[in-house]
Order: sequence, then structure tokens, then C-alpha cells
Amino acid sequence: MIIDERLSQLDRAMQAAGRMITAARTAPKARGIDILEACILTGDDITRLSEAMLDLHRSTGRPVYERDAANILKAQCIVLIGTHRQLMGLNCGHCGFPTCAAKPAEAPCAMNVTDVGIAIGSACAAASDCKVDTRVMFSAGMGAMRLDLLPGCTQVFAIPVAIASKNPFFDR
Repeated sequence: MIIDERLSQLDRAMQAAGRMITAARTAPKARGIDILEACILTGDDITRLSEAMLDLHRSTGRPVYERDAANILKAQCIVLIGTHRQLMGLNCGHCGFPTCAAKPAEAPCAMNVTDVGIAIGSACAAASDCKVDTRVMFSAGMGAMRLDLLPGCTQVFAIPVAIASKNPFFDR
């Protein structure tokens, strides 16, 4: 049997994405409380995300949304990682307020932000191990929030995954 490398790229990208969301799930979390969500987008869902990003471009005028909307169409799949908002009760002050009680409800808990960042780093390390092309995109994460792809998450980041001769997510 001969398997053409170009015809199996989606399968291999999906295998890498599966490892990425596993790495995100098993990453350390503040107080051991898991409030993260993750999923993988393919096909028409990537197109929907791109369209949502173009809507963001039209409403904000920010060129990053238009550029990245075109860019994610080069991905075989996209990993989304997000976090719900939950106070960790540490009264650590990292959010800029002296206690959790003094923090306004709309201000994110610094531990939530840290947890999603660690999960993203773990996912990117797994992607690197698989030798796939990626880039962390806040812009695509904003589009994902607009579409409510990770319901209830207040911060979402996207990591498009591609298998290409040259990383399509750099030198844009």
C-alpha cells in the first residue's frame, strides 16, 4: 500500500490537535480547579470562524482580524482553548486588587488568565513535538467567542494547525 503524504495531512493534523488538547487538559491549574475548555475545528467550522473574524474587522476596523481571517483558512484544523471566569479565593493581588472580594466582577482572575496561558503553552509544546505548524491567535479566539464555540468561556485563544512546506501563519 502507498499512502500519499499530501492525502493524509488532515489525519495527521488531527492527531497532533488531539495531543494538543490532551496537553492543555493535563496542564497544571491553580488550586487544581479545572475551568478550561478545548475543542478542535475543521472544515466548515473554520470557514464560519473566518467569517466571524471578518465581521469583527468590519465592526472594529482592526486589520488583524481581516489578515488572520484569511490566514486560518490555510489550517487543516484549529484548536480552541478557553477558560471560564472563577475566583480562586487566593487573595493574591495579581489581578491588581488587594483581595478577591475587592476585585470587580468584570475583571478576570489572574489565576484564570495564567491557567489558560499554561494550557496554551502545553498545547504548543505538544504541537512542536508533532512538528506541525501553529501560531497562537487572540484574533481567532475573539471570533470563536463571538460564535460561542466554547460556551461560557470569557477568554478564548485559537491555535491553527497546518502541515505545509512553510509555516503559513508567519511572514504574513
